[in-house]
Amino acid sequence: MRKSISFFLNGEKVEVEVEPHWTLLYLLREVLELTGAKEGCGMGECGACTVIVNGKAVVSCLFPVMEVEGAEVWTVEGLAETSPGGLHPIQRAFIESGAIQCGFCTPGMIMSAKALLDENPNPTEEE
Repeated sequence: MRKSISFFLNGEKVEVEVEPHWTLLYLLREVLELTGAKEGCGMGECGACTVIVNGKAVVSCLFPVMEVEGAEVWTVEGLAETSPGGLHPIQRAFIESGAIQCGFCTPGMIMSAKALLDENPNPTEEE
């Protein structure tokens, strides 16, 4: 049975009908057609599906969709859409340093880096 949830996605309020067993990744990709987050392993290990929920990096392939009720969710698409010039500085840095690779897992790495830098603007190399 579908349930209605509302949350903020990339700065915009979203109201959507979901199946309680869905993951956040399923909602983002299959319903909302935001394909930046990828399903790599489906077990929360690879990080290709990483998005930010309430300021924390989460693996969306395991994140229950019902837990985004009232939350603030950011995807890699939102970084580009809300940044002057079309790319967030982290996205630009990945391009300039050649860190894009094939691009499959890059969105997850970018979102993990964003969550880290939002929490700690001057991380150590170990962090």
